[in-house]
Amino acid sequence: MAIVKEFPVNHLKSVSNQGNKTVVESLAQQWAKKYIGNLKVDTDSTEKIEIPNLSEIVSPEGRKRTAQKVLDSLRSVSARAWNKTEGLLSREIKQHGIDLNLINPWEIAGDSFNIYQKALDVYTQQTTSQPLSLVRNLLDSENQLYEQALDVYTEQVAPSKLATVIGADIGKLRKKYTSHDPRVIGFVSMQFHYTSQMLIESLESIEQSLISTYFKVIDDHLYMPLQRAYEAAANHDSNSVALSAVQKLLPISTQIAKRISQRVIEVYPNYNSMSGALSDPIVKTSSIRDVEMFQIYLWVCALETSCGAIQQELFPLCVMLYPRLKVQWEVVRQMLHLLREEIDISLTSQEAETLIPYFQVLWDMFSPEVFAELGL
Repeated sequence: MAIVKEFPVNHLKSVSNQGNKTVVESLAQQWAKKYIGNLKVDTDSTEKIEIPNLSEIVSPEGRKRTAQKVLDSLRSVSARAWNKTEGLLSREIKQHGIDLNLINPWEIAGDSFNIYQKALDVYTQQTTSQPLSLVRNLLDSENQLYEQALDVYTEQVAPSKLATVIGADIGKLRKKYTSHDPRVIGFVSMQFHYTSQMLIESLESIEQSLISTYFKVIDDHLYMPLQRAYEAAANHDSNSVALSAVQKLLPISTQIAKRISQRVIEVYPNYNSMSGALSDPIVKTSSIRDVEMFQIYLWVCALETSCGAIQQELFPLCVMLYPRLKVQWEVVRQMLHLLREEIDISLTSQEAETLIPYFQVLWDMFSPEVFAELGL
């Protein structure tokens, strides 16, 4: 495995002073719009699906049937997902001294039901105005553009809408579970993550392609302190340099994460986490999400002018989760080096300076010296 060198350390609209609501809405809308550009249907197993089947599944009645299948299996899936979460992290509860009374699986299951219900409500409300003949023409083209046909027919803007519908709810959920011990959100996030995976498994392949984009919205919002970033941004004036930095980075954060993830794969072609190789689709998706997560924690610190989010939440979560998921610290260190390069490329020097003090905190905390102290 390559050895990481000690590298040298060195999204949003403009807002007026009309109040916090303008800032929060602007941030939430831009994050939601970003989903439209990044949604990608999984077509690995969909090439042989017949048009009538597609038409039936995306019809209002078909969507209701899909939603009902998900709801019918939610109770049993929640129990299985918790068993998997507990099996993964039970040792960490004792090792990290987490109060067991703060982790109530029945409460988490109840909260998850409400979130999934809202997501499925958005899914069943989505309609299409595109004629089926247009899809057929695309499918009959020489390139067999199935993915484009599916995107056109289903008009996948609803996951973007979902980001604004449930964003505040998940923000409250995160605040609820992090208020006494920020590490508890690790259990909640893993529970939702495994629940989504298991719910999708019971669906037909085309249903999986459609529903997975909605569940990804939930997953991302749980892992990322988006609402906290919005609230912190609301305290800034329109000429804030820190706000300007986040305005520039938010729309491109996924592209940055994808570039970093790909470069890490190239540096560590033989690296494997618990879920598989870095190039495996599931692992790659999680890696991209994690790089985005680090970016947003960095924004929160810059907007709050405090490193509390990193020190009290991000770092403890990584120390708790990454060893169990067999994520090596060397890879995290490499990712941070690449993130610093992206910051320098994407921002003016003045804008970058608002983030660098908090990046330095990340760099120092995720250092070989600290890992040695932790026995990692």
